[in-house]
Amino acid sequence: MNMMFLAIQESDSMWSQLILKMETWWDAIILRMPNLAVAILVMVVFYFIAKGTSSLLRRVFRKYLGNQSVRRIIIKVVFACILFIGFFVALSVMDLDKALTSLLAGAGVVALAIGLALQGTLSNTFSGIMLSFLPKIKIGDYIETDSHGGFVHEISLRNLVLRRPDNHYVIMPNSKFVEEPFVNFSLAPRSRITVSCGIAYGSDLRKVEELVREAISGKFEQRPGERVEFYFLEFSDFSINFMVRFWVDFVKKSQMYQAQHEAILLINDIFNDNNIRIPFPIRTLDVSDRMERLFDNKSGDPQTKDSVE
Repeated sequence: MNMMFLAIQESDSMWSQLILKMETWWDAIILRMPNLAVAILVMVVFYFIAKGTSSLLRRVFRKYLGNQSVRRIIIKVVFACILFIGFFVALSVMDLDKALTSLLAGAGVVALAIGLALQGTLSNTFSGIMLSFLPKIKIGDYIETDSHGGFVHEISLRNLVLRRPDNHYVIMPNSKFVEEPFVNFSLAPRSRITVSCGIAYGSDLRKVEELVREAISGKFEQRPGERVEFYFLEFSDFSINFMVRFWVDFVKKSQMYQAQHEAILLINDIFNDNNIRIPFPIRTLDVSDRMERLFDNKSGDPQTKDSVE
């Protein structure tokens, strides 16, 4: 009987302690109700701040940031950051300083680990954001790196996609364009083209210069500050070489090729009309009796000599 009585007393004591703890928790909840209400209000306020900021950024980026995918990601990141700030403020309102400190410390460790693990990816991501804001490169520009060239087809958070003239696509990491030099042919609407040629010895050099200058100037309009430049370069084995430089509208490689094509046709036509020869090396076979004997004996190649026509 005594043991049963002791068990009943112990059970009553446990229930009493449980009820006392629940009452204590309830009292604590009642006491913190105002803080909880304020914390909820803080979260609601920060939510609307995040929504308003996202709408404002959407309007601003629509004017200054052409890359839609990057624009969407940035808006989402800003929205999430504002909500996190509101969450931390709400925790501090509820006097959960210890929990807030532990949460911030844990978040710092996790962020450091993620940053080290995704170092290359994060580098490309931030490079993509930088490229999206830089006015030096945009969709449709023709650019060249050390190994590739083409039109900018897409700028994402990780890669830049080039469409080559052969319609093949090259996917390159954004960090390559931030860390290494590249040429953007679309930045300047005018570029200078160089065409080289050679004329035969004995040609009238001053007449050649005059004819080429007049022909190029008549075909390709030179704007103020631009002019056709003509220079003789060297006495080579078979010819006197020169180059002519002039300005054309040029924002993609095909325009450069077209200008060189037209200039070469033009120079060739005026040289033909004025009996000015463009020499070229030729190879003459010596078919003497000795060479015939060599062929018959199959003991060597025929001797050759170079000349110019």
